Amino acid sequence: MKKEQDFTNGKIMGPLLRFALPVFFALCLQTMYGAVDLLIVGQYAQTFDVSAVSTGTFVMHLLTSAVTGLAMGTTVQIGQKIGEKRTHEVGGIIGSSTVLFLAFGLVLTVLMQFLAPFISKLMQAPNEAFDATVSYIRICSAGAIFIVAYNVIGSIFRGMGNSAIPLLTVAIACVVNIVGDYVLVAVFDMAAAGAAIATVAAQAVSVVLSLIIVRKKKLVRIRKEDWKPKKALIMRTIHIGLPIAFQDVLVTMSFMVIAGIVNGLGVVASAGVGIAEKICGFIMLVPSAFSQSISAFVAQNIGAGKRERANLALKYAILTSLAVGVVIGYFSFFHGDMLTAIFAGDKQDVIQAGAEYLKAYAIDCLFVSFLFCFTGYFNGCGNTRFVMVQGIIGAFAVRIPISFLMSRLFPESLFLIGLATPSSTVVQIICCAVFMRRCLKKQKLFE
Repeated sequence: MKKEQDFTNGKIMGPLLRFALPVFFALCLQTMYGAVDLLIVGQYAQTFDVSAVSTGTFVMHLLTSAVTGLAMGTTVQIGQKIGEKRTHEVGGIIGSSTVLFLAFGLVLTVLMQFLAPFISKLMQAPNEAFDATVSYIRICSAGAIFIVAYNVIGSIFRGMGNSAIPLLTVAIACVVNIVGDYVLVAVFDMAAAGAAIATVAAQAVSVVLSLIIVRKKKLVRIRKEDWKPKKALIMRTIHIGLPIAFQDVLVTMSFMVIAGIVNGLGVVASAGVGIAEKICGFIMLVPSAFSQSISAFVAQNIGAGKRERANLALKYAILTSLAVGVVIGYFSFFHGDMLTAIFAGDKQDVIQAGAEYLKAYAIDCLFVSFLFCFTGYFNGCGNTRFVMVQGIIGAFAVRIPISFLMSRLFPESLFLIGLATPSSTVVQIICCAVFMRRCLKKQKLFE
């Protein structure tokens, strides 16, 4: 391997920030290229098309969550091997993971073509947006193999301590998607279907070009025998990654349930909340970047037996994320209409609906600074089963029940429905704090 980064020696804050910065920009671009679909559709298509894209995006985010969660098994394994100074074993991990995810991608591609109408109905897609929602899901799912490859490439290099390649990968996808969206939606008037085609094309081009760059620069050297799948490595990837994937999927499903509840309130509420969710992707960028970065940082230090460095990295990540969260939360709470107007054009009713829901996420900005860093830390330690449990508690014991109860009130308030999210975050933070205290007491930070 080239450009692997050793986090086990020297200063902590500087290397952590330098690693997190490309991760931040990669997430920013990834969020942007997802938001571009909604932005251009909102400007050049009808309200029901906005609803279709926002609902379809929830579904695709569910699939992506499954992939990225499972791929964390690859990231953690690679990071721990580097920490243990056994880099010669990394090639086998990459080869076995590639075979595993290739099979996963093929299954998703076929399965989602049949399930798209059922899922759209389950999501309570508004009648006028139903056909467009099904079409969006089917087209995006046809490129599932590229979604998988796109995310696995990032997981491999983050495990190596290289956050530049994932940034390059998403930058390519972002540019292609913006151009494709404008041409297909604005010029050829293909609405939601055009946005879906642009998304798939962007990921396909990104994967192909990224692999060409990796090969030409010889960033990873994998021996011929490494491509032969090894059961032990595949099972280890699944053992680490499956709880994360399961938790991410269930958490995403909880947001899909909320979207379904909101869809039942009409197409304006559906479009407004869909826009607010896109904006939320930008709001949560800093804690999300630290969550991914600290996983790789902690994995290496756990592999090297340096738990104190891992603990200090968690502290620095929380403080930095919280400082940014205060500023972003203030702006989102008091000026949310300015943000939603970017996506909704002149649709004032949609703007107000999105701004109302966004206020709840503004409050959550403060809490996720703790939660995301905690979960990234525990993932790096290998405590992925706990991460799964606390995620399920937050989603199904708090978020869904509160959102459902709030939706029963009259008149309906998207702000009150949205408060389900910060409420669940607080409960999850308490779970993490209790578990952290227990781990420190036993001095056993991973299973």
